[in-house]
Amino acid sequence: MASAPFFSGSTFPDLVALFSQRIVVLDGAMGSMIQSYGLGEADFRATQFASHPHDLKGNNDLLALTKPAIVEEIHQLYFEAGADIVETNTFSSTSIGQADYRLESIVTELNLAAVACARRAAARAEAATPGRRCFVAGAIGPLNRTLSMSPDVNRPDYRAVTWAQVVAAYTEQVRALIEGGVDILLVETIFDTLNAKAALFAIEGVFEETGKRLPVMISVTITDASGRTLSGQTTEAFFHSIRHARPFSVGINCALGGRAMRPYIKELSRLADCRVTCYPNAGLPNAFGGYDETPAEMAAVLHEFATAGLVNLVGGCCGSTPEHIRAIANAVRGVTPRPLPQRAPALRLSGLESLTAA
Repeated sequence: MASAPFFSGSTFPDLVALFSQRIVVLDGAMGSMIQSYGLGEADFRATQFASHPHDLKGNNDLLALTKPAIVEEIHQLYFEAGADIVETNTFSSTSIGQADYRLESIVTELNLAAVACARRAAARAEAATPGRRCFVAGAIGPLNRTLSMSPDVNRPDYRAVTWAQVVAAYTEQVRALIEGGVDILLVETIFDTLNAKAALFAIEGVFEETGKRLPVMISVTITDASGRTLSGQTTEAFFHSIRHARPFSVGINCALGGRAMRPYIKELSRLADCRVTCYPNAGLPNAFGGYDETPAEMAAVLHEFATAGLVNLVGGCCGSTPEHIRAIANAVRGVTPRPLPQRAPALRLSGLESLTAA
């Protein structure tokens, strides 16, 4: 790692100022919004991929190239609802993620196009309200392959991917996101800490390669009531595992609804000497895979987190819409953000559990 962090451009001080003034609002789900447009295979292909030899419907990231107006409109709706930050439509925009569609060759183009969609929406929102700052976070998803676990129960030593392959995939994505002009890098929906560490390793390599350093936000997923990630870590052990990256923020998103997240957000708030973020699903999925938590219900949960002093940023994940984000933004307006604590130096180690030695 570099001996001290530095940040390129004017975005970082503006971001710090925003977080010091109030609780910041992130956007909501991209996937459920895309579903509302009722797109078919032809929409995903457009003219660019009309003869591609693999089905493309469901590859939502591809829409930055084939239906950019839709992606830009969704970003715009979130800004209009009160979001300060939108995430690029790049959750699966790595060579590993795009291999499912045989589109590994367009990863750089895909990320650049997605950033352009978000940047246009941000520029429009800023022009509509002079003096407003709107930020773009480069979304870096968890991959569909894991470094910590075998996909074959009969071969526990087997891995479907190597560390070097994961680092290379993330490096390609991060280069493009930075080249496209994101303000923040967001490593999110982490279920395997080793995948996340590969992403952070790749990010640091690109920072050193380019001489540019952006704020890095990290968000983990707690998969069930055990309070652990899918790869088995507790919240504290996870934080100890990634703290070396000096994140701008750390938080929890996806999997559980907001109510079930509370003990883990409270734990992170106690541990983290950086900002804490929370963007839950709109409740737990129902029997049909939908999400039933209303904007008012979701806003009430995050309002309670805010007034309890647990968070610095709130937003929505699966099932959330601009209406959810509007209600959340209204619910946290005027609430004092969580102060950043000072932690005494100590030896902090992690496996599946954590160990702290004063």
